[in-house]
Order: sequence, then structure tokens, then C-alpha cells
Amino acid sequence: MEKLLALAIENLKNSYSPYSHFPVSAVLELKNGRIYKGVNIENAAYGLANCAERSALFAAYSDGVRKTDIRRILVYTDHDYFVSPCGSCRQVIRELMENDAEVILANNKGETQTYKNVDLLPFGFSEADL
Repeated sequence: MEKLLALAIENLKNSYSPYSHFPVSAVLELKNGRIYKGVNIENAAYGLANCAERSALFAAYSDGVRKTDIRRILVYTDHDYFVSPCGSCRQVIRELMENDAEVILANNKGETQTYKNVDLLPFGFSEADL
């Protein structure tokens, strides 16, 4: 956990958040120990922005990773409180990670809270709903 948190803190500098001034970093860990990082990337056309969680997951999937490969994702912000993934990220996490995968929230005091993926979005939309 300490390694993931250290990577997330270091990665925060890569955030491009000139509009919200709210940088977010995410570190995705695979079951084999491989790491993927993501940050939020904003855009003047706000709808074109991407969150850190989705950036990390999309990078991993673009590299051939699938949900059965993923162990956990850690989400870090430089605040003294916990910030949960937004609704869009919860939906993407729900589909691209296994239900029992860990979603870890971390703050700038070094504290963490760990949740199961399914608990963040208990009634998520899935392929079963189509």
C-alpha cells in the first residue's frame, strides 16, 4: 500500500487541471504487480476532460489488461479528506474491474479507506442490463 501511495503522490504532478485546480492521481495495480498510472486531464471544453481513474484503466486496457488481471486501484488527492470517484468513474470501474477488486481512497495525511468495487456502485449498469 505504501508503494502505491508514494507512486500516486509522485504522479500527481502530471495532472493537467488548470480549470478546477483539483489534481487527482490514480494508480492501478495488477495481480502480477504491474502498475498503471493516470491523472485527470482537463480541457477548456469541459466535457472532453478525463478523470485519473479512467485514465489509468484506459491505459491498462489499451495495453491488453482485462478485469481479471486487476487487483486494485488507489485514488489520491492532496487534501486532508477522502475524495471518492465521480459517478462516471464508478460506472467505468464497475465494468472494467471485478466486483471484489479494491478501490482505495487516500488523502494527504497518509490515511486510506478501502472499498470493494461493487460497494461503490451497487446498482451499476452492465452488459446484463442490455
